Amino acid sequence: MPRGDGGVETAEEAVEPAEPDINELCADMFEKMSVFLQGELTATCEDYRLLENMNKLTSLKYMEMKDISINISRNLQDLNNKYASLQPYLDQINQIEEQVSALEQAAYKLDGYSKKLGEKLVMRPDLKNWRSVDGCENATLLTVDA
Repeated sequence: MPRGDGGVETAEEAVEPAEPDINELCADMFEKMSVFLQGELTATCEDYRLLENMNKLTSLKYMEMKDISINISRNLQDLNNKYASLQPYLDQINQIEEQVSALEQAAYKLDGYSKKLGEKLVMRPDLKNWRSVDGCENATLLTVDA
């Protein structure tokens, strides 16, 4: 507090601050709101740009996948055609396999029959003069000694 000449203090009147002009306040508010909305719109535009780039990349990936699937389909068709051209040969192989299996069974039966026949020939006393043609004991061709 300021002091007067005689050592007496004097009081000053308290003054309220002057009210700012309402137009200035409105202009300040609109300016700040404009900055805020501009930031929001910029962020939204950036989000849309990001989505657009993501969509472009996704579209490219789908096109690559389409090309790959077309190639796979073409290769599968080629394989099916090759398999169809080999089918007669595969059928022949199966038929030969069945025939070989039947021939093997017949050989086993013939072997068993020849062993039984050999045992019967050995047991018959009236055929004691039979011998093998090549001198082997297991030979199936026998001849009569004269």
